[in-house]
Parts: sequence; C-alpha cells; structure tokens
Amino acid sequence: MSAGGNGPLLACHDLHAYYGESYILHGVSLEIRPGEIYALLGRNGAGKTTTLRAIARTQQPELRRGEILLHGEPVQQLKAYEVARRGISLVPEDRRIIPGLTVEENLRLAQVEGEPGWTLGRIYERFPRLAERRRQQGITLSGGEQQMLAIARALARQLTLLLLDEPYEGLAPRIVKEIEELLQEIKGTGLTVLVVEQNAVAALRIADRCGILDDGQMVFTGVPAEVLASEEIRREYLAI
Repeated sequence: MSAGGNGPLLACHDLHAYYGESYILHGVSLEIRPGEIYALLGRNGAGKTTTLRAIARTQQPELRRGEILLHGEPVQQLKAYEVARRGISLVPEDRRIIPGLTVEENLRLAQVEGEPGWTLGRIYERFPRLAERRRQQGITLSGGEQQMLAIARALARQLTLLLLDEPYEGLAPRIVKEIEELLQEIKGTGLTVLVVEQNAVAALRIADRCGILDDGQMVFTGVPAEVLASEEIRREYLAI
C-alpha cells in the first residue's frame, strides 16, 4: 500500500498535553501523509486518545506546548468547530449517537454546518443497513450499526482527515472485517485516516504506517511489517 502527496497532510510537533495537572503527552510528534491509513498503537493509558483529542481540539486535553499543522498551516489555536470546518473529524470511542434522533436525523444534523460531504444517497448506497433503519432511533442500533452510523456521519461533511478512536471496540470479528473493508474503500477516495486501536493486529492489517506510544511518548514509528517482525516491540509495547 502506498500514499501519495509531497508533504505531510498533518504534522504534530512536540505536543505536551494535560488533563488538569496530569501530564499525559510528553513531546509527541508524528506526521501523516495524504491518502494513507496511519495506526497509532500502545497499551491502555499510553496517550493515544489524548493525541486524537489534541488534534481535534476538543475542550480537553489542554495543549500547553507544541504545534499542529494541517496542510502546513497551524491549527493548534483553533476551536474544535473551526478544525472541523477544515476537514478534521473525530469519531470517538463512545460514538456520540444523539439520543432522540433517528438515523437519518443524525446524518442530516451533520450537514447543517460546513461544506457537505457524502450525500444521503451515497451513504445509504454504501451503508444499506442504515438505509433500512433510517427512521429508527440511532441509539437503538446494534454496536456495529452505531459504529457505521458514526463513520457515515463523519463522511456526511467535507472531510480531509478522519480520526477514529477504538473503532473495533466490542464488535464481532465479522463487523470488524466490514469496517476494515470500509476504511480501505474510503482511503481509495483519497481520504486520510488516523486510527487508534487496542486491537493492534487488526489495525496493522490495514495501516500503511504506524506509531507506538508508551507513557505519553512516541517510542516507534515505521511500517506494520517492522512491528510484526519484532517480538521485542510487540512484547514490550503491545502485548501481542
């Protein structure tokens, strides 16, 4: 697998992030190229989700030092909605399906502000189960269907970088396989994906490149084959 582009789509330099006085990210740096799938791996508590939230500029964590560049332009001073308008979308681990809204209302709400992305027709063509359940309350879907809805909702807006936090969490292997196929498909449209995943083996299957965090520091960057070939890396940082 290869990715195009001359420079990085996203570059994070020396990120230092805190939750209150808890020091979580200790100088994290990474670069993601246009059109690639990048897997950010590590044990629980390593700082993976914090990195995603820092990039998406959510209210927490507090980024006290560091630079985040999107297409070479700094975005670390922007608000979350401003970053979203520039094409970065975070699908959090809990999916954040809005209670009281149907599947279709969740999708339409995503298109209220900003540039539209995939049309409802295109979404329903790619996600036929969402089409079947379009009038059903989103929070009553199965876990796998909620994950599909969360990803589809991100695609409903103009998107450059998709951030996925534990997309396989709690899902059956069959659904994991479906999401893997979906990510490969949307990568083929030119979309760039940064995925955080505890299931390192599954994440490495689809990744072009990967990084490993340990205790808030980047301890490895490279390609999946290097991780799979190193028993030391797998044992020390991934427990696989």
